[in-house]
Amino acid sequence: MAMKRYRPTSSGRRQRTDVDSSHLSKERPLKALTEGKKGSVGRAQGRVTVRHREQGEKKLYRQIDFKRDKKDIAGRVASIEYDPNRSADIALIVYKDGEKRYILAPAGLKVEEMVVAGEKVEVKDGNALPLKNIPVGLPIHNIELSPGHGGQLARSAGVAARITAKEGDYVHLQMPSGEIRKVLANCWATLGQVSRIEHSAVKLGKAGRKRHMGIRPTVRGVVQNPRSHPHGGGEGRSGIGMKSPKSPWGKRTLGKKTRKRKYTDKYIIKDRRK
Repeated sequence: MAMKRYRPTSSGRRQRTDVDSSHLSKERPLKALTEGKKGSVGRAQGRVTVRHREQGEKKLYRQIDFKRDKKDIAGRVASIEYDPNRSADIALIVYKDGEKRYILAPAGLKVEEMVVAGEKVEVKDGNALPLKNIPVGLPIHNIELSPGHGGQLARSAGVAARITAKEGDYVHLQMPSGEIRKVLANCWATLGQVSRIEHSAVKLGKAGRKRHMGIRPTVRGVVQNPRSHPHGGGEGRSGIGMKSPKSPWGKRTLGKKTRKRKYTDKYIIKDRRK
């Protein structure tokens, strides 16, 4: 998959790059697997709860089969489609019993190929297996954290995790961040790397594309007024003006630990920051 560039007819198009989408289906998404999606605009009861968020473009939500719980029934890839709700492409699967589902499309998956989920299916990109049955070192994505809960890890464009070791009821997973953690061997995962590998190289080109995505401008705290941000205020150009910088909610930053979910630390073998 290559990058798409544009003629420099304006300043925005001069810098803009996109992932080539010529391989995607031109048909509209399957109506039975879509539903309306209302954006929260980063507010709750009228108050801003998430800064720098807005509605963005109207979009349909595609129901994705993260569980891959249709076991031992082969499905044909009917189309590879764009999904505005995620960075990766999605694939429409038509199973032999007639049911249709969307899944995350792994890189290299093509129309008319067959995929299947099962305990002892072929080790091939797009197939789903329990972690205990996946060979060490192969790229995997859409990984469960709890058996039957559906994939929660490694779902973004271009990412993949790898099994580095198997130990009793657990396997050791090397995550895309570099973290190595334990996951139950009965959890399921899909083989292959997530599609749109070049997604990280995309250049938006202009501020308007950010607004379409629902992202509002970010302004430095030191140039705001003191009511809007703890760093604000002062005459002329001034610094933070306090011993330790704070977040907009008055919490200390720079060096203070923010991790609270300590009960998961026992599953982390190697921290991503070390």
